Amino acid sequence: MNPRYWLMKSEPDEFSIDDLVRAPKRRTPWFGVRNYQARNYMRDAMKVGDGVLFYHSSCPVPGIAGIARVASAAYPDASQFDRKSPYYDAKSQREAPRWMLVDVELVKKTRLMPLEEMRGYRELQDMVVLRRGNRLSITPVTREEWRFINEMLGGTGESAGAPR
Repeated sequence: MNPRYWLMKSEPDEFSIDDLVRAPKRRTPWFGVRNYQARNYMRDAMKVGDGVLFYHSSCPVPGIAGIARVASAAYPDASQFDRKSPYYDAKSQREAPRWMLVDVELVKKTRLMPLEEMRGYRELQDMVVLRRGNRLSITPVTREEWRFINEMLGGTGESAGAPR
């Protein structure tokens, strides 16, 4: 099995890398995704053990704040059925849920690699998150990008979030 790699964005005032550090078993459901392409990545492409770059977005200094891994297969996002949730979707039905999620487990909190730093590396010039107009909360990361970022963040390249 070849591991895949992902960048998953979270607004730190909603859920930060520090929240993941404090979460029970350092694990959390990645709920609230309401974009079909991002949902499809979770539903159709992500596998347990895939590497995740935990990215802080919509904040004063956006960037990669940690390394995680996909910790579950996709399953229905319960927030779509909760009328009190900001992620409630009246058109979604329990028999045919519209929105899925995966659990994410912390590998390690890292120094922040700001977006501006990422833009400065030739090795990351084609990274999806750096493309003009990209707004997706989940994007694929190549093996080369994964290795480079892990090395820059003091990891050991591929093994820092790869399957055990």
